[in-house]
Amino acid sequence: MILAPSTPAARTVVPVALEGRAYDIHIGRDQLAEAAALIAALAPGARAALVTDETVARLHADALEASLARAGIGTTRITIPPGEASKSYARFAAVCDALLDAKIERNDLVIAFGGGVVGDLAGFAAAVLRRGVRFVQIPTTLLAQVDSSVGGKTGINSSHGKNLIGAFHQPALVVADTALLDTLSQREFKAGYAEVVKYGLIDDPAFFDWCEVNWSRVIAGGPERDQAVAVSCRAKAAIVARDEREEGDRALLNLGHTFAHALERLTAYDSSRLVHGEAVAIGLALAFRFSQRLGLCPGQDAIRVSRHLDNIGLPSRLQQVPGGAGSAEDIVAAMAQDKKVKRGALTFILARGIGRSFIAPGIPADDVRGFIADELAG
Repeated sequence: MILAPSTPAARTVVPVALEGRAYDIHIGRDQLAEAAALIAALAPGARAALVTDETVARLHADALEASLARAGIGTTRITIPPGEASKSYARFAAVCDALLDAKIERNDLVIAFGGGVVGDLAGFAAAVLRRGVRFVQIPTTLLAQVDSSVGGKTGINSSHGKNLIGAFHQPALVVADTALLDTLSQREFKAGYAEVVKYGLIDDPAFFDWCEVNWSRVIAGGPERDQAVAVSCRAKAAIVARDEREEGDRALLNLGHTFAHALERLTAYDSSRLVHGEAVAIGLALAFRFSQRLGLCPGQDAIRVSRHLDNIGLPSRLQQVPGGAGSAEDIVAAMAQDKKVKRGALTFILARGIGRSFIAPGIPADDVRGFIADELAG
């Protein structure tokens, strides 16, 4: 559903309706100023550990800490290096030790203030610290605002693959201040856009149509940006409410991600080569072309998806991975540790057209290998 355009001061509140674990997502410009009051109402008298990265700390942490202090919330700042490499065993252990050093108790809060890496890492630490403490997501990237901050997936990477070590741990609150996106680089913002357009490709063709018309305004900022974030959050909240632990159709949110996670592993999570949203963009295009190859999806829909990504300046082909994506055998081997593998068989999210994605278990590895080989050759 497309929301009516909002004024810059407007706030949209999207509920995530989970029994016993319900929470709200607050979306709009300048919501960071409201975060302290929301947190104070959530946990009166609590202390907080603010987990952030060096980039966000430099730009925004002082303002948030000052606001929390005025609301009577004492904070300890824990800062990590930016980038996917921070989702490691070593960094996870360091964050847990820092939380213990700060004497964060079960009635206190962990605040994840950053992009998807910070949210995943801080959320996982909160999930296991003292067997679980509450945490708040204040996402600062488009990707985190529309995807990773919502739904309670937390975790770190392994040498075997992405997000293989983790837990479901729902946040108690999400505050998505779209004004924070003004400080993102064009590369980071466009990478996050891949997760926006994904919602149209899953089951909302009208939203994909809207994205084709309005993508430049989303990137430029203003009401269309807030609208895109709100529509994305509503879509994800609805799926999470139906299937919190990915036992059914929540897997649809992984459209393009089986390819994407393999590419991230093969590039050693090196964000100078490939960031997550860029990998997802390639994965979305591959998922539609693979669906076309299998006779499931009209060719014009696959072309339309790739053309949209190309227009934005996102990669849509394996040849666009800096330094190369490896061989077809490398990519299929990297997929073997994907979380959707069951009894050794690959599961993909495929599509019968734009807005008509579905879960496709048991895809033969030889079919995938042949498709990737042709993509690499093309």
